[in-house]
Amino acid sequence: MGLERRGRADQGHAEANPEGEEPRESPGPGVKPFEIDKRLIYEAWEKVRANKGAPGVDAVSIGLFEERLKDNLYKLWNRMSSGSYFPGPVRGVEIPKDHGEGVRLLGVPNTGDRVAQTAAAMLLEGRLERIFHRDSYGYRPGRSAHDALAACRRRCWKQDWVLDLDVRAFFDSVPHSLLMKAVAHHTSERWVLLYISRWLVAPMKMPDGTIAAREKGTPQGSPISPILANLFMHYAFDTWMDREFPGIPGLPVRALRGRCYRALRHRGPGPPAAGRHRRTARGPGP
Repeated sequence: MGLERRGRADQGHAEANPEGEEPRESPGPGVKPFEIDKRLIYEAWEKVRANKGAPGVDAVSIGLFEERLKDNLYKLWNRMSSGSYFPGPVRGVEIPKDHGEGVRLLGVPNTGDRVAQTAAAMLLEGRLERIFHRDSYGYRPGRSAHDALAACRRRCWKQDWVLDLDVRAFFDSVPHSLLMKAVAHHTSERWVLLYISRWLVAPMKMPDGTIAAREKGTPQGSPISPILANLFMHYAFDTWMDREFPGIPGLPVRALRGRCYRALRHRGPGPPAAGRHRRTARGPGP
């Protein structure tokens, strides 16, 4: 992989993570507070490169990052392993909503931050996929909105109603404290917990150039946001529904999540009782 080079790599192109700082003193050869596999960082880079995407605030594109790939990946791994990694601000980008309903604010991290977030998301995904509801389709490997629509279609041959509701500004308003509590329940990896907490509060550079502090929400467009959103929804809705409304005739509560919607389909004789609803959540990025 070629990530074993030691020393600084701060010449040449703009750094992929200008907010990060190298530790002033080394704790000793081979001693790092966090054990992070270099292969994980490289595999995360490969996913980021495949997904392409626009540069963040630092203007470092995928191509520019790749020109000094060994240096950039080593620097990122070294800072993450030493605890000195800090994400840069997220670049806010406004895109129009469907049907002319205003604009949606996306958050585009720097390329290096996208690699770091993807590494954490890959680690979490392996642990969380097995707990998610089997009728959950949004942002999950091997599943898509088309699968959710197919499931809805099959069930519509048995019942003639669907309840489909929207969660307004979900990605802008999810509470950090509850989100971190859910993450900590499923991983004891200190570096994952530390950096998720830093990503959640990384400021956003707005389209007008101002810097906005963030105390809630997880930016649409960040690689870590889909897995965090699904984890929050797992406890805030799926598990709650199974616990509070277990007596639905036929199969248990089934939630169909798609990229552009979240729909609930009950297999029962009629509409669910008050309080049974499924939110619609827009995706965290194009």
